[in-house]
Amino acid sequence: MALECFSPLILVASRFLISGALMLAVAWKMGAHLPRGEELARTVLNGIVILGIGNACLTYSETWIGSGMAALFITTSPFWLVGIESAMGGEKLHLPAVGGMLVGSIGAALLVAPGAMSQGLGSDVVKGFLVLQGGCLCWSLGSILQRRQVAKAHPIVSGAVQQLAAGLSFMIPALLIPEHPVHWSTRGILALLYLVTFGSIVGYSAYIYAMDKLPVAVVSIYTYINPVVAVALGWLFYREPFGRIESIAMLIIFAGVAVVKVYGHGPVTKHVE
Repeated sequence: MALECFSPLILVASRFLISGALMLAVAWKMGAHLPRGEELARTVLNGIVILGIGNACLTYSETWIGSGMAALFITTSPFWLVGIESAMGGEKLHLPAVGGMLVGSIGAALLVAPGAMSQGLGSDVVKGFLVLQGGCLCWSLGSILQRRQVAKAHPIVSGAVQQLAAGLSFMIPALLIPEHPVHWSTRGILALLYLVTFGSIVGYSAYIYAMDKLPVAVVSIYTYINPVVAVALGWLFYREPFGRIESIAMLIIFAGVAVVKVYGHGPVTKHVE
């Protein structure tokens, strides 16, 4: 909905500028510790990689493919996360974790694939898939680097800095690169405010806090919960179909999540530089 009103660059820049500025203003008012020096530089860089590049890839992909297809392609994200963490000497890959993620990805595919596949498999779909995998790589790499960073700031404050950094860095190309002009509408503005509030301030803060406190394998399975929430909200507000297939898909997702939660990880460890 937001892309109906804003170009991808303007959307990414404005969304994170607003959320980052609001969160940092509250943090400053509360006297929270703000990153400085090397901690600030690394936090800014991680924010540009995670939210700037990672989210921009998702935003651009949704100009070529539908949200259902995007949700299907993003089910690879947990494998990027745990793979990079293991490759960097962190939590080792556990067979139950990989099995649980595979189960969850099957459930997510079953949930969103019927609607997504109606788009076909044309060049736009291939382009969307490749761009999304690049986004998943950047999101996962930045997340792991942030997790391993020595930080005095609270994770949510670090997340606020990351959001402001992503917004500022993308405002420059948004002003210099010609894309379609803004088409102001109540629908688009409300969508932007929703993304600022629930996607950035609430959602990303929860994500970065969880990355600081929980095993990577456990955090990674949030990707499989997103389609469940989307389908539930679609049924609640728009009375979109919700039948036996959707119920089975959700049970499969919950089974995969349960396997990862209970059996799929070792003790919580944080590797710092």
